[in-house]
Amino acid sequence: MMDPSKALNGVFGKMYHDGEWLTNITAAEANVDIGKEEIRIAGTRWVGHKTVSLTGSGSMTGYKVTNDLSMRIAQVTDDNQGVFVTELVMKLVDPENHDGKTWVRLKGVQFDSIPLLKYEVGSIVEDEMPFTFTGFEYLN
Repeated sequence: MMDPSKALNGVFGKMYHDGEWLTNITAAEANVDIGKEEIRIAGTRWVGHKTVSLTGSGSMTGYKVTNDLSMRIAQVTDDNQGVFVTELVMKLVDPENHDGKTWVRLKGVQFDSIPLLKYEVGSIVEDEMPFTFTGFEYLN
């Protein structure tokens, strides 16, 4: 039987950039999609699958506190600079479940859009920043 106290609590999630805890990030996710091609196999109706590609993508959402990260992402608009490529570290360590602790380093992170400004009267301003990445490493 599952011990309910072992269910991981997202309140203990943290996102790091350049070693700095981004305390304003309130939600984050990262996934690797596995691309496959169908392989027809003689003598059977079953279709096999061959893995041919991996695509890393994710997003992070948080309160808008500064423009620092947006300005770094925006360097892509300057024809004299390259695209902003970085690494992010995601961490989830629930004190009630040490077996479920997870640290993941995302490599080759590139953001998909530049969060300039978005607001709604009466609401706290948040940014959502989708990204892609080209590798990861578990740090547990």
